[in-house]
Amino acid sequence: MCDLVHLHVHTEYSLLDGASRIGALMERAQRLGMSAIALSDHGNLFAVPKFYTEAEKYGLKPIIGCEFYIVEGDSFTRDKTLYHQLLLAKDEEGWRNLLYLSSVSFQEGFYYKPRIHKGLLAAHRQGLIATTGCLASEINQKLLHGQIREAEAVF
Repeated sequence: MCDLVHLHVHTEYSLLDGASRIGALMERAQRLGMSAIALSDHGNLFAVPKFYTEAEKYGLKPIIGCEFYIVEGDSFTRDKTLYHQLLLAKDEEGWRNLLYLSSVSFQEGFYYKPRIHKGLLAAHRQGLIATTGCLASEINQKLLHGQIREAEAVF
């Protein structure tokens, strides 16, 4: 059994970014002896039904997540500046919050991409695990620009 679990995985449902086909991904993870694998497509949860079914078929624990596009502040603006934030559901409440955040990102926050703002994330953070795995996350961007104190204050 492999101790490695990939938590930052984009499938063909991450438009212009992901190349992994779900079936092939599961087959490879099983062949490598992994016990679980995460889904973290950019800005959507479209692959979840297929991902979940395929993971169970291959005996893998499916970890559901999404790499959201985050805008500054507590409201939606027409600014194209955004950060990426990978969120994983750790329980049923987290899953419901992922669904809610995804819905709002398309219905209220869509401006070139489905977006959420920090205030919305703060209000619906229960049951979610936030990672800094993406180089485009706010923390990583601040660290890359030498803004250590600002990075520490992000969340």
